Order: sequence, then C-alpha cells, then structure tokens
Amino acid sequence: MRFLRLKEVMHITGLGRTSVYNFMAEGKFPKSVSLGDRAVAWIESDIEEWMEQKVADRDNNL
Repeated sequence: MRFLRLKEVMHITGLGRTSVYNFMAEGKFPKSVSLGDRAVAWIESDIEEWMEQKVADRDNNL
C-alpha cells in the first residue's frame, strides 16, 4: 500500500486542488486519510480504481 499526497494525486488525475476536494464532498472521489495534524494522503489503489471507473464509464457510454 502506498500513500499519495495531494500534489501527486493532482498530477496523476489531472484534477486541481479545488476539484479534488469538491468531488470528495460530493462523494465522487476517494476520501483522504489523515496522517497527522495537517497532513492527508490518498491510498494509491483507491485513486487507480477511481480512474479505472472513469474509463469504464466512458466506454459504457459509447
């Protein structure tokens, strides 16, 4: 298991900071994990699954 910090999540997904947090608030993006007082991260496999689902959604709508 690997944790990804926000900067890496943004790079991998192509989303901006606001989009990541807005999608999380809407329940449309994996939740972050608290690493301490002011540090959060996302589980890499959760992000990969979210991306795979986006591709599957696209392919199913063809």
